[in-house]
Amino acid sequence: MIANAVMIAFVAVAAAVLLDLYRITRGPELPDRILGLDTLAYNAIALLMLAGMHFDRDSYFAAALVIGMLGFVSTVALSSYLLRGEVIE
Repeated sequence: MIANAVMIAFVAVAAAVLLDLYRITRGPELPDRILGLDTLAYNAIALLMLAGMHFDRDSYFAAALVIGMLGFVSTVALSSYLLRGEVIE
């Protein structure tokens, strides 16, 4: 039962990744593309969590944690660069 739910969730998150890629490539403005990258990072975390549940491995959860930290830092850095023109003051 849980295997079916994981597969359905995997397909739904994969569809969300495709929509994120569309937003990144066709975003009308730069903030839309940054938001698409941020959402792509969260969807990558979801895919790694689902893969960890499906394969019953703990290493996927550690990789999801690393992607979460990198996604947050990259979003803050890109937003800072967009607002001020420099990342570090």
